[in-house]
Amino acid sequence: MSDQNTPGGPFNPFGDGDADDEFASDLDFGELPENSDDAVAERYNASGQDEFESAGLDAPDEFVEEGDAVYAALLSRLGEAAPEPRLSATRRAVEMLGDPQRAYPVIHITGTNGKTSTSRIVESILRASGLRTGLFTSPHLERVNERIMIDGVPISNESLAANWRDIEPFLDLVDTELENDGEPRLTFFEALSVLAFASFADAPVDVAVIEVGMGGEWDSTNVADGQVAVFTPISLDHTARLGNTVAEIARTKSGIIKPAAQVVTAAQLPDALAELVRAAELSESTFEAEGDRFRLLESTVAVGGQLVSIQGLAGTYRDVFLPLYGNHQGHNAAVAVAAVESFIGGGTQAITDEVLTEGFATATSPGRLQLVGTEPTVLVDAAHNPGGAEVLAAALAEYFTFDKVVAVVSVLADKDVEGIIRALAPAVSEFVVTTSGSDRAIDPDELASTVVGVVGADRVLVEPDLLAALDQAREIAGESEKGAVLVAGSITLVGDVITIAAEEGWKA
Repeated sequence: MSDQNTPGGPFNPFGDGDADDEFASDLDFGELPENSDDAVAERYNASGQDEFESAGLDAPDEFVEEGDAVYAALLSRLGEAAPEPRLSATRRAVEMLGDPQRAYPVIHITGTNGKTSTSRIVESILRASGLRTGLFTSPHLERVNERIMIDGVPISNESLAANWRDIEPFLDLVDTELENDGEPRLTFFEALSVLAFASFADAPVDVAVIEVGMGGEWDSTNVADGQVAVFTPISLDHTARLGNTVAEIARTKSGIIKPAAQVVTAAQLPDALAELVRAAELSESTFEAEGDRFRLLESTVAVGGQLVSIQGLAGTYRDVFLPLYGNHQGHNAAVAVAAVESFIGGGTQAITDEVLTEGFATATSPGRLQLVGTEPTVLVDAAHNPGGAEVLAAALAEYFTFDKVVAVVSVLADKDVEGIIRALAPAVSEFVVTTSGSDRAIDPDELASTVVGVVGADRVLVEPDLLAALDQAREIAGESEKGAVLVAGSITLVGDVITIAAEEGWKA
């Protein structure tokens, strides 16, 4: 397996493939054709890497096609919308590989909302403390590499492809066994989980922060035994697969608690809390809940984020800058602090001020109230259920002073559209209903009918073409002195818009 994934390594330095004129001039390459990866690669091959390094730039990524091939292979499998409720298939695959998930300690994180942000804050603090980290989250916004992070950097296409080549024969063996037994072969997420575990062992990492894909008990990430099991707020979502009540969903998620683990949970509804307490007692695990020994003491709006004061399990941390918007992110940070304290010192060792300051300062949460455009302001947020929409609306009111917000929305099938729109309605002036690149996106006319039923026809426009919908929303928002565009309702939609915003230069 490759060990080439280091900061400044071969991960694509140009993002969407564009190279700016100043860069071309500095290296005396002349004018580069617009959006030309091939042209950059050809000039790299002709000039050698030294000229790129002397300009303070990384060499072009010559392994993009190999990385794309890995994603294509994953997409050929049963998708994430239909996970198999089983662990046996993933367990068989990792056993064949020598159980790479046991090569490092694991912090395992589940919940309904906030688990990706909490995972990223936990990872950032651990990295600031000097540990080499692995981070597995889902879904990705633009490129699958984002899901497997090593030391804060998306896995390189070279490493992704090399690790895939190493595990693919074993995945094929498991596929054959499953098909012989009349079962579906390994799914997209099962194969991706195996790839992540193998990549972290190859790196190698000192600790892996693993976000559950769906649920917990039968999620493929649960072949790992988390020394620390972390729960973000639990509410209704994926009810067709996880249960129709908060208690049922919490029971499924509590399956990540392993014997003698350390459990850290955000504040929960009583029924959810009872299930987590029960599971912790049965597994003889320690249990720490927000509001008991740890809590968010204070959150104050600051430029670019907030100042938070947190009472942890082992220390109190005051007025630390967190570059994320929303009171909910302050609570996520408090849970992250307790999780790290539990991992490093069993809840008895405080995090140093220097480590926490750096850990918070370098924490990011792409797709969560992320600014992708100015003039007018364009924010994207991955809220795709009522709970996420509620905290999004609250954050807009608390952290911004917009006089008009135009929301561009697309929602996937099986989601609570009415709940999402009802939560957003107080913060949004007009809704532009569109569609994303997902084949699970609700038809715009059908979606618009539901939105109209919640907010009235006078606040709803329909534009099936996403680019046209964005142009329309930006034009309406631009008519107001403090107008803004908010993109929400689907993670797929957010990923599409992040790419469009970069291509169109909305932050220029």
